[in-house]
Amino acid sequence: MSEQSTPLSRPTVMPSAASGAETVVEPGSPLPQELAAALKRDSAGLVAAIIQQFDTDEVLMLGWMDDEALHRTLTTGRVTFFSRSRQEYWRKGDTSGHVQFVKSVALDCDGDALLVRVDQVGAACHTGTRTCFDGRSLAAVTGERL
Repeated sequence: MSEQSTPLSRPTVMPSAASGAETVVEPGSPLPQELAAALKRDSAGLVAAIIQQFDTDEVLMLGWMDDEALHRTLTTGRVTFFSRSRQEYWRKGDTSGHVQFVKSVALDCDGDALLVRVDQVGAACHTGTRTCFDGRSLAAVTGERL
């Protein structure tokens, strides 16, 4: 079942009275008002969504969601993202068969990132690897507790 692209409404950026920082307000958000108000979106109206395997804690990928993508994710049991390059919604697995079944969704303390725990079927990465981080380690000095 293919997810059809949906026309976009452009977010409105407004200065926050309290902090002077900008707050992106989505017109006609499908989310409950309290959740929509808690989200801190980027200038494109998006929030980072970290995708994690629910039973192994393996970090699979990072995607982007706007209010509509988050609403679809919260109400369908499948993860929906907003494609920044194609400017449309896509539901993980509709073309690849590598479906992400939602197990839980949490908003971080700042409201600018989501943790979506899923049951991943097949590869999470569009390159065909289990995670978007497989084989992509960087050389780094590691620290230790004293």
